[in-house]
Amino acid sequence: MEGHMQLADNPGLQEELQRLAEEGKLARFLARARHLHPSDLSDVLASLEEDLRLRLVQALPPEVVSEALAEMEEEEHPEEVLAALRPEQAADIVEELDVDDAADLISELPARQAERVLAYVAVRDDIERLLRYDEESAGGLMNPEAVVVRETATAAQAIDEIRRQAEEVEDFYQIYCVDDGDRLVGILPIQRVVVAKPETPVQTIMEPPLATVTPDVDQEEVAQLMARYNIPAIAVVSLDGGLLGRVTFDDVMDVVEAEATEDILKFGGAPGEEQLAGEWHQAVRSRLPWLYLNMITASLAAAVVFLFQDTIDRMWVLAAVMPIIAAMGGNAGTQALAVTVRRIAVGMIPPGKGFRVVGKELLVGAVNGVAVGLLAGLVTAPFGWGWEFGAVVTCAMWGTLVLATTAGALIPLVLQKLGVDPAVASSVFVTALTDVVGFFLLLGLAAAFLLPRI
Repeated sequence: MEGHMQLADNPGLQEELQRLAEEGKLARFLARARHLHPSDLSDVLASLEEDLRLRLVQALPPEVVSEALAEMEEEEHPEEVLAALRPEQAADIVEELDVDDAADLISELPARQAERVLAYVAVRDDIERLLRYDEESAGGLMNPEAVVVRETATAAQAIDEIRRQAEEVEDFYQIYCVDDGDRLVGILPIQRVVVAKPETPVQTIMEPPLATVTPDVDQEEVAQLMARYNIPAIAVVSLDGGLLGRVTFDDVMDVVEAEATEDILKFGGAPGEEQLAGEWHQAVRSRLPWLYLNMITASLAAAVVFLFQDTIDRMWVLAAVMPIIAAMGGNAGTQALAVTVRRIAVGMIPPGKGFRVVGKELLVGAVNGVAVGLLAGLVTAPFGWGWEFGAVVTCAMWGTLVLATTAGALIPLVLQKLGVDPAVASSVFVTALTDVVGFFLLLGLAAAFLLPRI
C-alpha cells in the first residue's frame, strides 16, 4: 500500500472518517481508508460501533483490513470482528497476514470458530504449529518465515537465493546460514555478501549469531537479549540447533510496551491484567481485592496509633508530625522499591548478589535519613519542647528512612525468591511497614523520653 496518510499529519481526519462511516457514506470512507496506515485505520475502526465496524471490514479489501485488525489492541477484541465474518471471508483476511500475526489473531477465537476459519486457510499447518507454543514465549512470537542460505553456497548463489526468497518473506533484517541438517550455523551480513566476489564461499563471510533462543524462552527475556546485543531480529532454534523462525524488533516493541504497562499497573496496586480500555466494573472487580489487602495492612499502623493514644492526648503536636514521618518514609520506600523492581525486571541483579542492593539502599537511607531528620528536627523543635522534641523527631525520621529504603530493596527480592511477582505486592507491604515503624518510633521515643518530663 503506497502513499499512506497519517492521522498525526491530518488533524480532524479521524473525526471526518468516523462521520463518513456513521452517515453511511461508505464509498467516500473506503476511498480514504485505503490510503491510511494500518495502525491509523485500526484506531478508526476501534472508535466505531460494532455493527458499523463489521460492515466496513466486510467492504474493505482483505489486504487493507488485515493489517488494521492485527494492529488493534487486545482489549479492542479484533477477533470478534473476525468471528462475525463468513469463514471464507475471515480466511482471506488471515492469509494476508504474516504467519505470526495470523496465529495471534486465530488464538483469540473459540476453538470451534478457529477450526472453521482454518479450514479455508492455505497456510494452516504453519499457523497450527505456532499455536502449540505459549503466546508469551519466543515460539509464540516467532515468524517461521526467514531468508535462509546454505553454508556451502557462494556469494553469487546466496544473492540469487536472497532475491528468490525476498518475494515471499517481507521485512527481513538478517540472512541465516544453515547446514545440510537445517541447523543454524551463522548470520550472513547483507553488506558483506553484496561486496564479496561472486565465488567467495559463504562460510568465509558469515558471522556466528550473537544470540539465539529456544521456543520456550519467555518473551521478556527475548526482548532483553535483543536490547542487550542491539540486534533487529533473533533466531529461534530447536534444542539441536535447527532453525525454527525469527523474532523481529517490531514484535519485541509490542512486548516491551505490554510488559511495561503490566509492571506499572502492578506497581500502582492495580492487577497487571487490567485492561486500560476496559469497562468500569472490570476495573472495580480487579482492584477491590487489593484495596481490601491495603486496608488490612493500614490497620496495623492504626493499631500503633491506638496503642499510644495517651501519649498523643498529652502531646498533641505529635499528631501534626506523624503525617510528615509517614509521607517521607513512604516516599523513600517507593524510591528504593521502584529502583529494585526495575533492576529485577531488566536482570541487573545476579543470583546471590541481592545483598549488595540491600546494602546500598541501607546506606542511602542512612545518609538521607541524617540530612532529612536534622532538618525535620530543626523545623519542629520550636513547636514542641525545644531541642529534646527535635531530637526525637530526628531519630524517628532517620530510623524510618533507613527502614523504608532497606525494606524497599529487601521485600521485592524476598517475594521474587518465594515465586511472587515483586511488582504486585511489594508496595502494599513496604508502605504498611514504613507507617508502622515510623509511627512506633516517633510515638515510642516521645513516650519514653518526653512524656516523663511533662
